[in-house]
Amino acid sequence: MFYVYRIQSETFPEQRYIGFTADLKMRIDTHNAGGSVRTSKYKPWKWISYHAFSEKRRAQEFEYYLKTGSGKALANKRFW
Repeated sequence: MFYVYRIQSETFPEQRYIGFTADLKMRIDTHNAGGSVRTSKYKPWKWISYHAFSEKRRAQEFEYYLKTGSGKALANKRFW
């Protein structure tokens, strides 16, 4: 399975991140260990939700969409 996930900083709740992975446990551990330049200064992170896909391409397309203007609007209205 491939996942598009949403996480939120526990110390800075206004900081949110959308990403893609095939291993959810490893990915949140990486974020919380400071292994991602984009998220390291806002750790620790907590899960908000994730969406599972059987096809890698579909997951990547959904992640890309959520990072566009209309995708951000949808996520802000329906997911956060």
